[in-house]
Amino acid sequence: MRSIRIVSSVLMVLLFAAIASAAPQAPATAAVDNDFIQKQFGSTCTMLQGPPVLKADLDEDGIEDLVVAARCTNPLIDQAENNFRVIDPYNTFFGYGDTKITTQFASEDPLTRGVVLLVIHGVGPEAWRSATPKAKFVIINLPFKQIAVKKLALRKKTVMAIYAEETGGDKTISVMYWDGKKYRYQPLGSGME
Repeated sequence: MRSIRIVSSVLMVLLFAAIASAAPQAPATAAVDNDFIQKQFGSTCTMLQGPPVLKADLDEDGIEDLVVAARCTNPLIDQAENNFRVIDPYNTFFGYGDTKITTQFASEDPLTRGVVLLVIHGVGPEAWRSATPKAKFVIINLPFKQIAVKKLALRKKTVMAIYAEETGGDKTISVMYWDGKKYRYQPLGSGME
């Protein structure tokens, strides 16, 4: 009788060990570094040092999204291969958003040439770390010094938005937000902190 209890105990321990090893593991925390950026957006993109890596639910689906400041030499080349869209909400606001042309607009300042925002809309429990995210965007031509993600009041609802302190001497603040279909740019004024 005692040997049956010992065998039963050993079997229970083995069963619990098998169940524990078969349980789904928590998703690995993906480091946001140049390797991650180049895997998601291609070899022409590298992270900028300085601006923070921002995480928030930008598309209001309850899943965390990612915003990273980077430098991309020619994002249109890698667009199809890496499954992202190159967009230009800044020039679209001013009436001209054809990215095939606006990617050729060069900043007068060589330090800001090719500076972009990379946005990954997350999907599933892995969110933006997913091997196949919901959507990826390269936002070009936004002249920013600093970025932050904060809430924005739009008419009767509040959404998460990307705030930017734009380059230039007047401290112009602008905001980009997801309207459900695309990112929209809106200047807010100057001198705001």
